[in-house]
Amino acid sequence: MKLILVRHGETYWNEERRIQGGDADIELNDAGFEQARKVAAFLESEPIAAVVSSPLQRAKATAEAIASRHQLPVEIDEGLRELRLGELDGTSLADLTTTFSRFLLQWWQERQAAKLPDGETFAQLQQRVWKVVERLLERPPLIGAGPQHNGSATFVIVSHYFVTLAIILKALDLPSDSFTKFKLDPGGVSVLEIQDHGPRLVTFNDTSY
Repeated sequence: MKLILVRHGETYWNEERRIQGGDADIELNDAGFEQARKVAAFLESEPIAAVVSSPLQRAKATAEAIASRHQLPVEIDEGLRELRLGELDGTSLADLTTTFSRFLLQWWQERQAAKLPDGETFAQLQQRVWKVVERLLERPPLIGAGPQHNGSATFVIVSHYFVTLAIILKALDLPSDSFTKFKLDPGGVSVLEIQDHGPRLVTFNDTSY
């Protein structure tokens, strides 16, 4: 199975450098819609069996642009919602004394993996997003109208910063605190291949389009 992991395009809050989690349903800005169109063109030649998206509008709009090139519906999966950040939603990144990823890791470590106020831990996020991957792996052998089998099927998952990293780290069996070592841009495309010999990361954060 090939997983194409797409982070949504830029939003108004990305532009303003504000924190946006799973309860902040912020739409794409003009640059974000342009990124979505370019990602869609970039993936047009891929034999995509399904496009699965987070329910948040920034991801859905990006997914719709991709799916329209393949005459596919966008499948919404609640499990792909971004990390719930609770009271941190809307906070300016300028107010932090470190990177946001490092801030989160420090929070969880100092509080023994405690949730953010009204939020969730990275471990909880990773548990729910990996169930989405497992559901794709369990799909019937024949996908859609084409002759693709699950072993060779290509799925697109359109989601968010921490969702994408949670999937990659789980697939590669890397410690969850490794997320601070990765940087993922709006519209970044990453590719995982999951075969009998195990998963491998083929592409990370491609914005060459």
